[in-house]
Amino acid sequence: MTDGTTGTGRDEAESADGGSTEIGALIGRLAVPGDMDRETRGRLLARLARLLGASARRAGTAGVAGGRWLADLLLAAGPHIPVRDLATLREHHHGLAGEALADSVVRMAGHGTTAVGAAGGALAAVQFTAPPLLLTAPAQLVAETLVVAAIEVKMIAELHEVYGVRVEGSGTVRATSYVTAWAKRRGIDPLEEGTLTGALGTAAKSALRKRLLKTLGRSLTTIGPFLTGAAAGAALNRAATRRLAGAVRADLRRAGPGVVVSSAAPGTSPGKVLRLPRADER
Repeated sequence: MTDGTTGTGRDEAESADGGSTEIGALIGRLAVPGDMDRETRGRLLARLARLLGASARRAGTAGVAGGRWLADLLLAAGPHIPVRDLATLREHHHGLAGEALADSVVRMAGHGTTAVGAAGGALAAVQFTAPPLLLTAPAQLVAETLVVAAIEVKMIAELHEVYGVRVEGSGTVRATSYVTAWAKRRGIDPLEEGTLTGALGTAAKSALRKRLLKTLGRSLTTIGPFLTGAAAGAALNRAATRRLAGAVRADLRRAGPGVVVSSAAPGTSPGKVLRLPRADER
């Protein structure tokens, strides 16, 4: 994955697309739990916050206030979020399988959102003690919100792999499907119209905006002096990630292994569901 924080073409990319490419790449990189140390994570979050501040000014008050801007950013970042297949997950989790592997995936995601909450809270604490910098706090909170969402989207996608519910289609279609699942706190419903077309319907867009704004509201607890914001952000993020995982895993257990969900082109019928025979049924 491209870092997005260095490179001779960064300034040119920013001028061409308003920084959206770098924003997506940064969110994708920060979505990988355990992939970096605290100092690097804080530096990348700060860079992301600066880009988001500039992006928000371009979007305008109307676009930002209703959550549409947030939703567009997460959807654009979706294809940048790295999702491991089952074989890679088992390799990275010491050969675990089934529920044990799912537990490990959730645990790592929890560590990731905890670390982001702590890093964001620490950054907010510094800004809190320096009044001239307090104006940058909202962009920092948006950065934390988007990265937490991306970590949880990655977790949901990988839980689908663990439970044998595969979503077929392009990277954009699959990313949109998992973002929708995150917004609704459910496993992917292949029979829901519009879920697998790569374009969200009105209800899904509304759910995504509401979910992001709620997550952003939770991030407000990181604004506090010294380490209180860091502790609150870490604890709330960890608990929320675990609750989300519980809901998604319950759905995936009901679906059962061997389900392949194919994408549908816009304007056609919903995705097709094909249940493959289990190993013991062949």
